[in-house]
Amino acid sequence: MNNEVFEALSLLEKERGIPVDFMLDRIKKAIVTACKNSYGNEDCEVDMDPAKGTFDVFLRKTAVEDITNQGTEILLEKAREIDPSAVPGDTVAVPLNTKEFGRIAAQTARNIIRQGIRDGERGQMLQEFQSKHQELVTARVERIDPRTGAATLIIGKAEAVLPKSEQVADEKITEGDLIKVYVVDVKETEKGPRAMISRVHPDLVKRLFETEVPEIYDGTVEIKAVAREAGSRTKIAVLSHNADVDAVGACIGARGTRVSNIVNELGGEKIDIVEYNEDPVKFIASALSPADVLSVVPAEDGSHSCRVTVPDSQLSLAIGNKGQNARLAAKLTGWKIDIKPESGFFGE
Repeated sequence: MNNEVFEALSLLEKERGIPVDFMLDRIKKAIVTACKNSYGNEDCEVDMDPAKGTFDVFLRKTAVEDITNQGTEILLEKAREIDPSAVPGDTVAVPLNTKEFGRIAAQTARNIIRQGIRDGERGQMLQEFQSKHQELVTARVERIDPRTGAATLIIGKAEAVLPKSEQVADEKITEGDLIKVYVVDVKETEKGPRAMISRVHPDLVKRLFETEVPEIYDGTVEIKAVAREAGSRTKIAVLSHNADVDAVGACIGARGTRVSNIVNELGGEKIDIVEYNEDPVKFIASALSPADVLSVVPAEDGSHSCRVTVPDSQLSLAIGNKGQNARLAAKLTGWKIDIKPESGFFGE
């Protein structure tokens, strides 16, 4: 063990982000294990000095006049060569020639060091993921499984898998692409840390708005709710905490630049930005945008359901294609919404 070892550890720190001190601790533990296996003595002292490139191992043995255990005892006369004042029963640190470890001990040490590298990488990966928990991150597409369609992404120095179920339908992802994903959760598994990532989670849109709209980032405008059908349409409810700031206008941006940047990032997904209101009647009317609403009548039983009346010409717009507009408005507000035309329910 010499300068080459410490240089290798420094390189490991640079390339894989595993601290030198972490690996030195693992090597010391490997040496203790090797001493135990080779000599039946784990009472050893390991002295490493990366600055000087020195590495010394001392096996602590008891000075005796007659040896019964070679691994833990040393003849008194030999002990006095190390410590002239040694008497029977004293413990002395015997310098160890690491070449004496032998093949099995060396293999033991190597295995522990290798495990240390794996543990270090897992720790680094967990830290990498935890720092991005519930955040929007940019990832590079490393490869795509042709059988399942799952994409392996590189996030910082870590890998994560984006399953087909968490990809936007009809969105084409190719190797080498840089894409934004939302880190939903981080779990420690037997195979190491695993990040649950998504392109379809509603909070992906929320984080995109936080990135694009300074008023949201600084808290002037608050996102109160998001309802999303990924790849098709999203409704987002916003509220301004400053009377001089128009929440919807801030999110749209001058000439629609802010919202168009988000739409482009989402591959053309439509986004409705509506104003949040504590009054459910006003909020529900706003949520059904772009349709005009004539009235909202909450159910008398106090349940979160209501009947909404719209102009006859606006009925299909209020309901939306395959009921999407009404469905998203219901998700956004948390209310069950029945829509009828001004002329009355058909069949009534």
